Amino acid sequence: MVLEVDEEKLTEPMIQNLVKHLPEQEQLSALVRFKNEYPSLSEPEQFGVVMSGVKRLRPRLNAILFKLQFEEQVNNIRPDIMAVNAACEEIRKSKSFSKLLELVLLMGNYMNSGSRNAQSYGFDLSSLCKLKDTKSADQKQTLLHFLAEISEEKFPDVLKFVDDWQHIDKASRVSAENLEKNLKQMERQLLQLEKDLETFPPTEDMHDKFVTKLSSFSKQAREQYQKLVVMHNNMGTFYQNLVEYYAIDSKKTSAEELFTDLSNFRSMFMQAVKENVKRREAEEKQRRVKIAKEKAEREKLERQQKKQQRLLEMNTESDETGVMDCLLEALQSGAAFRDRRKRPPRPKVWLS
Repeated sequence: MVLEVDEEKLTEPMIQNLVKHLPEQEQLSALVRFKNEYPSLSEPEQFGVVMSGVKRLRPRLNAILFKLQFEEQVNNIRPDIMAVNAACEEIRKSKSFSKLLELVLLMGNYMNSGSRNAQSYGFDLSSLCKLKDTKSADQKQTLLHFLAEISEEKFPDVLKFVDDWQHIDKASRVSAENLEKNLKQMERQLLQLEKDLETFPPTEDMHDKFVTKLSSFSKQAREQYQKLVVMHNNMGTFYQNLVEYYAIDSKKTSAEELFTDLSNFRSMFMQAVKENVKRREAEEKQRRVKIAKEKAEREKLERQQKKQQRLLEMNTESDETGVMDCLLEALQSGAAFRDRRKRPPRPKVWLS
């Protein structure tokens, strides 16, 4: 399997364990002496005797391990480079983000009017995350909430920057230092493989396909590595253009720091938009509750007024009915006339 570089049977964990636990070359050479005693040896010793017969075993295993891991290494490096390149383009070309920066600068100059910071021409992009630290007098809103609200009401196109930045989160998790380290490691492994292939001794073993298979792999790996190097160089150029465009000191701000700040701002802005929606919903709910309460109180008052009016009308009707009944009774009984007859006689007047 090792001689034939049988990738169907040789797995990455298997080769890693062989490399990790492989005895030193001197010990392997010493095991060759027990080749004639093979049947009487224990299984680990038998394994050691067989493996000691493979020429340049450790370089073989390292080369096979590199071949098994190479595709994974490429898949770890390429997406990171592509994410950073895409993020640089998205940030620089986003018109909605440029408009947002105008609004932030306008608000800053308005708030700083009369101070030495008034009429500034720009600000550091790292200041965007600090907008949430400036709060309103009632401590219920921040400057970031205000920015999000103004954007929604007056400049809805500004909100599009959230969708423009599709690769910013991925780019914020990319370490330029690790990228460079992984590329250098890949280059060292390639150079070692190429050197081993050049110095590998000829063999008459028909099963030994190390040189044939690894030579083909070496050429393909070198081509893919060169493409990664070009992409990585372009990444550096894209980032340099970005920091120059926004007047950022690349010596003080790494790509990872810049993308992390912008990614955090994007998340905070989205959260502010959601909180504004919840606040408006809560205010609308309170407004409806207040209106309903006022309506209920008004209807209650109207009912009370109507009830009092009905009582007053009933009392009036009762009074009028009582008077008429008394008058009718007096007429029927003649009391009304008797009272009239009992009036005192008029005094007589004597004429002289």
